[in-house]
Amino acid sequence: MPDVVELIGYLASGLIVLSLLMASVLRLRVVNLVGSAVFTAYGALIGSLPVVLTNGAIVCINVYYLARLWRDRTGNGYFEVVASDTRAPVLRRFVDFHLDDIRRFQPDFAGVRDDHLAWFVLRDAVPVGVVLARRDGEVGHLDVDYVTPAHRDFTAGQVLFGASGAFRGAGISRVTAHAATSDHRRYLARMGFAEDGQRWRREV
Repeated sequence: MPDVVELIGYLASGLIVLSLLMASVLRLRVVNLVGSAVFTAYGALIGSLPVVLTNGAIVCINVYYLARLWRDRTGNGYFEVVASDTRAPVLRRFVDFHLDDIRRFQPDFAGVRDDHLAWFVLRDAVPVGVVLARRDGEVGHLDVDYVTPAHRDFTAGQVLFGASGAFRGAGISRVTAHAATSDHRRYLARMGFAEDGQRWRREV
């Protein structure tokens, strides 16, 4: 039977491998931080200075980048929400490229419509998300609210429904959405939506 120290080494190795499977940058950093910290302890237990120094350095690197992510996340300007023309080729290309992932969460999405209101979610001026809504007076019916996996742990939704003023700027005071999946329902609940019959609603 392996001893406890050997099991700690296996645990550390498993966490490092697991971190490399994470699509989310935040999750990758957190899991890698834990794995490198366990590896540092393992190195100390077996008396290996190279293992301690290498993984101790990785711990410091992860802490540094996590602090930057947290600072950016809680500051202004991490995400921008910019209106787009539904006929813009880049919008159509973005939706087509991510269509399978979009439909994992919003399976009833039927594609971009000419009467959609459209916004890009930008990070460093690069599109990382898209929002499509149909207007009905002062109500906007969300058909798509999507962010790519690498940025899905951040606060794009809070910026979209709050600080960006995207919906208010378009004359919309209430947003509704249909949630066909449990993941989408959890997201809407976190964003402050309330269940209202077959749809979810939120004032903006």
